[in-house]
Amino acid sequence: MKHFALTAALLAGLALSPAAFAQEQTVTHAQGETVITGVPAKVLVSDWAAFDNLNALGVTVAGVPSSNAPSYLADSIPADALKIGSLQEPDFEAIAASESDLYIVAARSRAAYDTAKDILPTVDLSIDNGALVEGVKGNITKLGEIFGKQDAAAELIANLDAKIAEVQAAAEGKGTALVLVTNAGNVGVYGPDSRVAWIYNEIGMPSAMAEVEDGDHGGDTVSFEFILEVNPDWLFVVDRDAGVGENTGAAAALLDNELVNQTTAAQEGQIVYLDPQAAYITMHGYEGLMLLLDQVLEGLNA
Repeated sequence: MKHFALTAALLAGLALSPAAFAQEQTVTHAQGETVITGVPAKVLVSDWAAFDNLNALGVTVAGVPSSNAPSYLADSIPADALKIGSLQEPDFEAIAASESDLYIVAARSRAAYDTAKDILPTVDLSIDNGALVEGVKGNITKLGEIFGKQDAAAELIANLDAKIAEVQAAAEGKGTALVLVTNAGNVGVYGPDSRVAWIYNEIGMPSAMAEVEDGDHGGDTVSFEFILEVNPDWLFVVDRDAGVGENTGAAAALLDNELVNQTTAAQEGQIVYLDPQAAYITMHGYEGLMLLLDQVLEGLNA
């Protein structure tokens, strides 16, 4: 009887301590491997695309960047979410004090990994823009595994695959494309390794410019004369100023000039202004990418 009572007490104690059953999982990511114990209950992100993906999976986020929140995600950000610094400069004191279970960095915040990994379990979800769609799907799959949301992740990926196929079909035979980025009065071209490279690589629209050297922010700088000379059938435009919260509408005003208006794209009404925040800030997030795909699809089908 004593043995039975002891066993019953032990089982009762374990029932009150779920952590006792928590299993470890090793997550492989852009900067190595991270061991996570159980399903993280409190997660911080210094990347809006990571927030986007977690939100799409139905995972509540406890801490977010203090700036550059995309408007399309505004209603999804918890009112009591901890603000943990900017994308480039996380607040490590706040992160440490939060006693969270997981911290996610990527893209602009990836340099924080070396410091953060010694504070709490940290993963880097940075991806290669040259294979952007595959990277987004990979991150959704990884987050699904971390949070036990595998079915939801599979559904999101199926939706994304279907949307990609729909846009590919609409783009077939529609001619060449040039993806422009406007930045403080300058114009650049984004190429096959840029943050919107999927227009070329996954959608299959051939670039009107043979070789592109992507700049850090402003793409491969070009003139209006050059745009007319290349004369693309389609122009897809990223307004970086609007993307970072400055001079909304600057891109449209800048490109409304005599030279650009002579291009096939302008004369045929084939200039598509992409959502600036989704294209520049959260291009690696599910909802942001789906928003951009819908804009491209609407343009192609107009």
